[in-house]
Amino acid sequence: MMVFEKFNNMQASILLIIFILASTPTLLLSSQNFPLAKLNCSDHCGDISIPFPFGTTEECSMSSNFRVTCNHTAIDPPKLFWEDSSIEITNISTHGQIKLLQSVAYDCYYSNGSRALNFSTWIELPTYFTVNNTANKFTIVGCNALAFVSGISRLGRSFKTGCTAMCSSEADLTEGECAGMGCCQTPIPRDLWRVEVEADSYSNYTDVWDFNNCSYAFVAEQTAFNFSKENLKNLYSIDTLPMVVDWVVGNQTCEELAGTNTTGYACVSANSICDNPQNGYGYRCRCNDGFEGNPYLHHGCIDIDECKTQNNCSKYASCINTQGNYTCSCPEEYNGDGIGDDGCKEKVDPKKQDMKTPYVVIGVASGVIALLLAIIFIHLELKRRSQNKTKRKLFLQNGGPMLQEKLARREASPEMVTIFSSSELEKATNNFHNSMIIGQGGFGTVYKGVLADRRTVAIKRSIRVDPTQIEQFINEVFILSQINHRNVVKLLGCCLETDVPHLVYEFITNGTLSSHLHNEAKARALDWNTRLKIAAETAGVLSYLHSSAATPIIHRDVKTDNILLDHTFTAKVADFGASKLVPIDLAQLSTMVQGTFGYLDPEYMQTNQLTEKSDVYSFGVVLLELVTGRRALSFDRPVEEKSLANYFLSVLKQDLLFEIVDDKIVGSANMEQISAVAKLAKECLNVRGEDRPSMKEVAMELEGLILRGKHSWARINVENEEEKEFLLPNDDGMSHFGNGDSSSSVGYDSISRDHILLPMNGGR
Repeated sequence: MMVFEKFNNMQASILLIIFILASTPTLLLSSQNFPLAKLNCSDHCGDISIPFPFGTTEECSMSSNFRVTCNHTAIDPPKLFWEDSSIEITNISTHGQIKLLQSVAYDCYYSNGSRALNFSTWIELPTYFTVNNTANKFTIVGCNALAFVSGISRLGRSFKTGCTAMCSSEADLTEGECAGMGCCQTPIPRDLWRVEVEADSYSNYTDVWDFNNCSYAFVAEQTAFNFSKENLKNLYSIDTLPMVVDWVVGNQTCEELAGTNTTGYACVSANSICDNPQNGYGYRCRCNDGFEGNPYLHHGCIDIDECKTQNNCSKYASCINTQGNYTCSCPEEYNGDGIGDDGCKEKVDPKKQDMKTPYVVIGVASGVIALLLAIIFIHLELKRRSQNKTKRKLFLQNGGPMLQEKLARREASPEMVTIFSSSELEKATNNFHNSMIIGQGGFGTVYKGVLADRRTVAIKRSIRVDPTQIEQFINEVFILSQINHRNVVKLLGCCLETDVPHLVYEFITNGTLSSHLHNEAKARALDWNTRLKIAAETAGVLSYLHSSAATPIIHRDVKTDNILLDHTFTAKVADFGASKLVPIDLAQLSTMVQGTFGYLDPEYMQTNQLTEKSDVYSFGVVLLELVTGRRALSFDRPVEEKSLANYFLSVLKQDLLFEIVDDKIVGSANMEQISAVAKLAKECLNVRGEDRPSMKEVAMELEGLILRGKHSWARINVENEEEKEFLLPNDDGMSHFGNGDSSSSVGYDSISRDHILLPMNGGR
């Protein structure tokens, strides 16, 4: 009463009337001032609206299917349930949806793999209700999880589908991503009235129990769940999640109702129409455009006063509300329909208007031109700044500071690698046009380019955008910048302003050793002496890396694809992306296995211990390719011949070596050398690394073979007098070689000169 004492009698009466109107259920007006429920029926349960056809009693609801219960017992605020069930309702919309709280299914295990808890969920909806197939998704969470969702549609069709979620550690998971790693989602079909969810596990969580021991599964509103790593542990404490359910009021469509007896027709409001749902069958009602409210009640659709909410009348116009619409009216001194910014225009004298028109046109045109120029200038400047910002960001992301720090520790020299800009490389390769591609594979693409100073280069452009490989890229640049060897592909520089870093190498004209060995036409140009020279040069590089570099380097990916040939068939070892610097005080490194199948050291694969002898094994396989002309790994051959190394060792045991020697190099003059190289390859392929020779020993052995080939006269047994006489010149100064012609031993140098004259195409 103290409040009312502050007002006069009339004010107190008005306040009392307003209080009564707000608290009396017979008026039942919502905050939008339209009725929700029938007269004398409750329209709210706490904060949840209860619009007709729903109701808490038989008189207040359309049928028992729409009966709800408001539980006030020891609950504040009260909760709304589907009549006598334990299904809680959190929202009812007159547009044909309700939200229910649905339980989460789970399957949990102890650390020994025995099941701790298992709970499946199901829901069976009454007539006129179906699970919304667009707003809801079937979701499963877990790192060893398997779950199924099954159901029955209104047309009697049954369905069952499932989803799996796997991971091996929490590091595999991505916040907000539900695509199979720890979380999986899949849609459900239309028209479902019964849905059942079961959770299970692949291996009872024995592998991931330390951070996740339960599978969780549910059908819920997609926007209500956003995956997080914490869900692996906290979903057990979440009892329910919202599910969207569609409802209709009849079992006929609007088209079927047209022209028939409409007894029981639910759209009773004068300003309502029939509406077909997108999911399910039957029909529902909605208010006409320009009206709002409950179309299931007489006089339930109320006109919207657009003049107060959404009118589009111009500044000087008056808005006039009409049933379901509104109109705009300009004052007498204005012309126009009153709609929009220019709806009302001031009436002007035509003569004065004609005089002003040219000046107006000139002014407008000048303004438009100036505005366009300003916009173009601003756009170009913003674009330039954005590009520079992006390039700087990529430079930092691609390890630019790391490379600068490494290079800064070295003394400046003309051989220092150059950091190219992205525009320089785009110009050099015609914007990386396909016609400039000279090599393509799993590593990415290699382009031929011509720099501004007319140098021809090879630009390696990786296809992988993986931040974890940036350190490997910087490693390759730094290692190559330290190597100064005639048989190593020279690194000229790199570019760090692109999505993936680019490496710029000297251009090697003759392609890879692999492309020559495994091409019938090109292989004929590789006689035995050339192959032996390539083997010796490659071995010399690896010996240098292992023994002579300031810090020993293990290449880790020795193969014929990484040995390039120039126009004189000189070997150039390339691709140091997987290489490792080995501190002098360490004999081996523990690393993740990396390399190419067919060349990988079996001891390294088993122990993860990388040593210099791993390169020796790979080089042994390269020797086999040079001797046999076969690929290191070929799935086109019989099982026993797929691995060249294994096949070679088995053939060697049977003393059948020359059955697999390449026909293009077989000759009586070189059989001894081929046998020696095969024996050397066998030593390189020993299973135990300590039983293999060092690369220095291998290189010396190959150089010795070449020298013995050049001076083959030294191997002749001069103890035999007849042979000695045969070798000495006779009286006429000629040696005793059959026809008496003057002859001499043809050494490697003359053969090498022959090969220099061969025209070879391709390159890298």
